Amino acid sequence: MTSFGVSLDPSVASLAETRAAARRADELGLDLVGIQDHPYVPRFLDTLLLAADVLARTERIRVFPDVANLPLRGAALLAKQAASLDVLSGGRFELGLGAGSQWDAIGAMGGPRRGPGEAIDALAEAIRVIRAFWAGQGTVEGEHYALHGLEPGPPPVHDLSIWLGVYKPRGLRLVGELADGWIPSLRYAPPETIPARSRLIDEAAVAAGREPRAIRRIYNVMGDVPAEQYAEWAAELGFDTFVYWPQGEVVRAVERFAAEIVPAVG
Repeated sequence: MTSFGVSLDPSVASLAETRAAARRADELGLDLVGIQDHPYVPRFLDTLLLAADVLARTERIRVFPDVANLPLRGAALLAKQAASLDVLSGGRFELGLGAGSQWDAIGAMGGPRRGPGEAIDALAEAIRVIRAFWAGQGTVEGEHYALHGLEPGPPPVHDLSIWLGVYKPRGLRLVGELADGWIPSLRYAPPETIPARSRLIDEAAVAAGREPRAIRRIYNVMGDVPAEQYAEWAAELGFDTFVYWPQGEVVRAVERFAAEIVPAVG
């Protein structure tokens, strides 16, 4: 069964509309709220704090960073924050995670500047650290991220997922090896590029002894797209989840999405 979500704007100026759209998405039975994470953008609220606010104002919908900025957030503290949000919400938080981009802006906030290979190495280490933390393991070796005899906790209250927003071959293989899902965006991964990228994920999953079908495929869709297009992407490209990035009046856009797209595709 296909799942559906909406991406909501973390801008300070849009806060009232974002809160209203989150509540409406919850009332309409949508599955997810995604919030982009660019801490260096002056007009943006902190994504994880906004996630906490949204979770407190809703009852059933799940929330995730789309995707968390690993270089600025780190691994162990991000694991703690994710688990805490999961506890506070009764199991309604998931972790979207990215290797980082816009390195000048990250550096301006005191974060590391990493090349593409180093960024994926760090992402792989972070996944291991985060999973170890959630499992109560306090020692993990790593060059970029590690745990040294930590007493971790609290644990999440549900099987918290890690979904990766990656595009290049090493990152895609990492999805297959270690992650629970893949979150590409239509803007950076148009439909014609998806089959080859999906094959890399599937091949890496098989090599790691995993079932490719267990890895979730989540498509960030910017703008208004007809229902038949969503249905085609689900049937032909294997996407099981769509996150709609609304434009214009957000609450009405969310209502139209729930009324017109979701029944026609799901």
